[in-house]
This record gives sequence, C-alpha cells and structure tokens, in this order.
Amino acid sequence: MEPIITLKNIYKNYGNKQVLKGIDLTVKPGEVIGYIGPNGAGKSTTVKILCGLISDFEGDVFIKGTNIKNDPLTVKGMIGYVPELAELYEVLTPMEFLSLMGELYNLPEATAADRAVKMLTAFGLGENLHQRMDTFSKGMRQKVLITSGLLHNPDIIILDEPLSGLDANSVIIVKELISKLAQEGKTIFYSSHMMDVVEKVSSRIILINEGVVVADGTFEELKQQQGNQSLEKIFASLTSNEALNAASDQLLNALD
Repeated sequence: MEPIITLKNIYKNYGNKQVLKGIDLTVKPGEVIGYIGPNGAGKSTTVKILCGLISDFEGDVFIKGTNIKNDPLTVKGMIGYVPELAELYEVLTPMEFLSLMGELYNLPEATAADRAVKMLTAFGLGENLHQRMDTFSKGMRQKVLITSGLLHNPDIIILDEPLSGLDANSVIIVKELISKLAQEGKTIFYSSHMMDVVEKVSSRIILINEGVVVADGTFEELKQQQGNQSLEKIFASLTSNEALNAASDQLLNALD
C-alpha cells in the first residue's frame, strides 16, 4: 500500500535554534498516528509543515503523492486541520463561519449548510447555530473548529490538541468519532499531550524529542520495547526522566 503521507529528511530552524533534525516518516491510509512529545520537541512545527502553514523547511513532504512545496493549495484541499487555537471571526455565527469554510473548499452551499447543522447539533450546539460566537465558551468554539476541519470530508485529518476546552461528554464523542473515521479509511494525525487519549485512539504512536523520532510503533510494541510500562512512563523514560524528577523536587522544595 502506497503511503498517504511521506516526510523525507525534514529540518526546520527558527533563527539559530534547530527544531526539527531530520524527520523521516511514512503514514499509510487508515492509520491513526498519535504524535507525542514534550513542549518544544517539534510537534506543532511538524503539524504546520504538513498543513502547508510553514514553507521554509528543508526536505520534502508528499501528501497523496503531491509535493507540498510544488502545489500547496491542492494539498490543503486534501486535509482537514483542527488546531488547538484559531481565530473564528467572532462577529460571525457558526453557520456563517461554516458557510465561509464551505466556500473555501468549493462545497455546494446546500451541502455545507446541511453538514454544518447536523454536526453542530450532534455536538449539542443546535440552539446556537445563529448566535454570534463572541459569546461562546472555549469548548463551544472548539466544537465549531472541529466541525470546520471535517466539513469537506477530507481523507487526511490533522488534529493538534483537538480536545482542548471540551467537556467530558464531548471528549468521548470525539474519541468515538476518530475511531469511526479510521474505520472508514480516513488517515488521522493526532498531536496531543493527553497520553490516555493517544493510547486509546492510536493505531501507531510516534514519540518525538528534541526534533528527532525516538520511538515509533503500536502501543503494544512500545510496551514490549520499554519493559511493559504505561505510555506515560514510556514517554518519561525516553524524554529525560531524571530531569523530570529533578524539576518536581525543585518545585516541592520551593514550597518549604
């Protein structure tokens, strides 16, 4: 099976700081990739490169065989992106905002409206369809963001901390949705700090630390390699466990 996403020797610097140091990855159709790592490891930079939001990087990214540097607009049309934070044009209502998103993806107006109503209603926002979003909570805005990322029914869905601000019931809904999208053959690239969710939804977990991949496999494979530990402990052992222990001791000592 041909890969749907390929990253070849990806390097990215911000000034003198090298954030990505030769990332090589291939993702097959239907995989749910859990992409994890500490703050500053390069997760969000990878995600932004995949989405075409960062273009000044070294190496090559192919999405369904198309080099993102050569044809970024085509690639963006194949992808649904849900960021942790985004501007939602708060003076608009959810329906107005999603109508705009539908136009950007060349969806027929009736199709965009029908999908928007059904998805927002499923998220419990049926009574807020025509309410200005400047009154919305963070969780409500996140539901609109998730809807906007899925509206054009993309084959590749890139999620960067998509559960931020959601209540417990909505988290359950999104986890179930990820599983069902994967069953339909969608490819999902899920970047998160929430180890329990990553462990449950991912068919493959990739751990990045200081700009390089330090682990890649199913959760069961990672457990076998790391002595049958939880994902949280695997994460800690591969990302400077001693430093974490020292930091917790320093925080405790500060309270003395």
